[in-house]
Amino acid sequence: MRAHEAGSHQNKGWEKFTDAVITKISNEKEKVVFLLWGKFAEGKIKLIDTSKHFILTAPHPSPLGAWRGWFGSKHFSKTNVFLKKIGAESISW
Repeated sequence: MRAHEAGSHQNKGWEKFTDAVITKISNEKEKVVFLLWGKFAEGKIKLIDTSKHFILTAPHPSPLGAWRGWFGSKHFSKTNVFLKKIGAESISW
C-alpha cells in the first residue's frame, strides 16, 4: 500500500474476505443498511439481496468524491429514517 495512491491497497486478498462477510450478512440477516461509497463499493451490490436490505450509494468521501455527491447525500439521516420505519433504534452519528 502506498499513501495517497488510490487503489494501491487492492489485490492484497482483503477483497475475498469482505465479499464473504457481505454475502454472509446478506444471506443470514434482514433489513441491514449497506452504505456503499464509491464505484468499487457499488460493485458489491451484486452480493446483496436487494429485496431484504436497504442500500444507499454515493461517491467515495475522499477529497475528490466528497464534492461530487457524497456531501449532501444525507446517508446518515436516511439510515435513521429507515431504522425508525422498521421500528429499530436510530444511530447517534
